[in-house]
Amino acid sequence: MTPEDIWDVGAAQRYDTPGVGMFAPEVIGPTVDRLAELAGDGQALELAIGTGRVAVPLTERGVPVTGIELSQPMIDQLRTKVDESSIPVVVGDMSTARAPGTFNVVYVVYNTISNLLTQTEQVACFRNAARHLTPGGRFVIELWVPELRKLPPGVEATVWHNEPGYIGLDTYDVLHQLVVSHHFRFGEDTEAKLFRSPHRYIWPAELDLMAQLADFELESRHADWQGSEFTAESRSHVSVYRLPAPE
Repeated sequence: MTPEDIWDVGAAQRYDTPGVGMFAPEVIGPTVDRLAELAGDGQALELAIGTGRVAVPLTERGVPVTGIELSQPMIDQLRTKVDESSIPVVVGDMSTARAPGTFNVVYVVYNTISNLLTQTEQVACFRNAARHLTPGGRFVIELWVPELRKLPPGVEATVWHNEPGYIGLDTYDVLHQLVVSHHFRFGEDTEAKLFRSPHRYIWPAELDLMAQLADFELESRHADWQGSEFTAESRSHVSVYRLPAPE
């Protein structure tokens, strides 16, 4: 599966779920609050901006946002909400594409850095973020913690979410540090719709080493956008990396 295969017109049209899931106010609100705080009076750059789930409300808070996005259908969906002058977007890969200007904060949310399927690409993403930041600027990553402790010997999959009409299933290739997320949606009949996406999972310690290779320092790590303590039981984290400011 290539990114073009995954984030096609159909995926872009199904992506938004206004008011629920990742678009729920209790999810979006704390995310925007924290990013607005980090941006201060400067600009923000979102890597893999998608349909503007975070960028649109962040712009409405008064933070100028620019995006980088590989999928033209996702950009087209964003354009149904705001025009190019409101949120400019550079078409390209988040690990290499260059947006004009400098930014107080660069961010990549909702596990999206794991869409880069090699360690080399993920390190390049850190370095690309650093190129866009002002001295002392911050790179913010929201990412899940791999649930390998749930895999008994010989088992290669975990069900990570189950609710009426939906099952989320991950299959692991632990040798290559890859996972494919399977999203099954179904009604009362016998048929289901499947959406799949591949990822390269990253342990927090590996993420910190990637940051060091791009001259970042870990400033904070919390279990969520509200600032809850990150523990061994946390299923995800929000990590803030900072470029050193001049002496």
